[in-house]
Amino acid sequence: METLNSIFKLAAGIGLFLFAMYLIEEALKNLSGRTFKLFLQRITKNNIGAITGGAVVTAVLQSSSMVSLMVLAFVGAGVFTMKNALTIILGANLGTTLDSWLVATLGFKTNIEIIAYPAVCLGGFLLILFRSRKTIEYISYFLLGFGLLFIGLSFMKTAMETQVQNFNFSEYAAMPSIVFLFMGFLITMVVQSSSVTMALTLSALHAGAIDFPMAAAIVLGSETGTTIKILLGAIGGNVSKKRVALGNILFNIVLTVIAFLFLKPILLLITDVFNIKDSLIGLVTFSSLINLLAIVLFLPFLDLFTKFLERFFKDSDGSTAAFIGHASINEPETALDLFRRETKYFIYNSMIFNLELFKTDTSSLQAHSEYKIINKDKNFFSKTKEEKYEFLKQLQGEIQAFYLKLRSKIQNEHQGELNQLISAGRSSMHSVKSIKDIGSNISNLSHSSKDIKYNFFIHHKKETENLYFHLNTLLLQENKVSFEELQSLFDSIQNNYSSALNNFYTEAQQASIENLDITTIINFNRELFTSNKAMLMAVKEMVLDEKQAEFFNEIPKYKT
Repeated sequence: METLNSIFKLAAGIGLFLFAMYLIEEALKNLSGRTFKLFLQRITKNNIGAITGGAVVTAVLQSSSMVSLMVLAFVGAGVFTMKNALTIILGANLGTTLDSWLVATLGFKTNIEIIAYPAVCLGGFLLILFRSRKTIEYISYFLLGFGLLFIGLSFMKTAMETQVQNFNFSEYAAMPSIVFLFMGFLITMVVQSSSVTMALTLSALHAGAIDFPMAAAIVLGSETGTTIKILLGAIGGNVSKKRVALGNILFNIVLTVIAFLFLKPILLLITDVFNIKDSLIGLVTFSSLINLLAIVLFLPFLDLFTKFLERFFKDSDGSTAAFIGHASINEPETALDLFRRETKYFIYNSMIFNLELFKTDTSSLQAHSEYKIINKDKNFFSKTKEEKYEFLKQLQGEIQAFYLKLRSKIQNEHQGELNQLISAGRSSMHSVKSIKDIGSNISNLSHSSKDIKYNFFIHHKKETENLYFHLNTLLLQENKVSFEELQSLFDSIQNNYSSALNNFYTEAQQASIENLDITTIINFNRELFTSNKAMLMAVKEMVLDEKQAEFFNEIPKYKT
């Protein structure tokens, strides 16, 4: 029973440590994220600056994975070159060892209660009393994370000490070092944090469950295990992101192999030459030393390494466009036809995005064969809400850029159609932005226990679904769309806005509803009204000729 309790305590310690790391990461990311991003961009002009920047930012943010994912985003956006990105990651791997030094010195050399309990107490009080102030909220997260990190470490440490008393670990001492290497890799791959692996290893070493060489092999294995997160972050990204992820994996594999082959001499260097007798300090020294070794090994060969990585993956510009990427402005009529297809594809995906925010089943819209295949190739439906929004923003940017190139090549008789298409794209993006802005309102209303709020949302959800399914039919059909049909849809949007608002005012007079709820409902109603009209205007530009579209524009757009 005691063994089972110690296992549960060890698991709880790991859970607390992971949660603490998350709180600290969130706190520091929000308190200083933009500052460090700008710092990274300024300092990466040379290799030494990039390594220093990566190490400093990681030392402060306490997450090499977060810095690596940040670097991936910059590479994808073209802010960093692949060489700069790889250099920053080398520095980040070194910077993350600062956490190990803090754990080894404070966590095992001082009374943990003196550090942890006051931090948790202060963090909890600040969070409850000043949560509405974002800066105080994130400071609270940091204090809670800092305290919980050492409480989790204390759990792991005492659990390991209990296990040593009740279990004979000596029989494992004869196992080859490569077993412990794979053990470190697997643990880190599962928990996705080399800091947790280091904390576990330090606890086991402190308790006497393992000796120094075994602990070093586990830490060495964690170096490669931590690459899984950046690998996942590169999936679906452009070719540069994939190459950087591959480079990071190769860094760690080569480092692991070399350090493992020379494990005994490196450990002798630490114990005999550096004269470090404390095994805990020796282990974190080992971690810092091998990451410093990686910098020394790879830095002189980064140019060659970058060229080597360029052999992998099909070269691509990371375009989100489905049609205009194949167009040439030297054939303007063909380019205009592809531009029309691209705009229709953009509006279609904008409808999907808006409906999904309402938790609407879009399978019938997704069944459109042409777009279904395209979106499958671009992994559109597997993206998160934020990723889909970024996809649409990038696609609109590519449409705008292509429009600027094409407008000088198009004959006068086609200028009107070209202007209609770009107007359709702008209206569609405006609709998406309006829906995204009320995302919190949608969540608030859809989960409300108050009937007046929930029923208001359900009514609008059904009206929006009916409107979008109708608009999608008009957008994709080959038959000519009548002006009167669009006019009827416009009137229904206007009438729904006005009637819903009036009905709400009537119900609010008879129901108990807070002022903040009234503001939420009115804001939701107005933004949805704006979004639905913008989407109608986008479809209008696609299905009406130039004169009819201009006449339709004379309808008052904001009758409120």
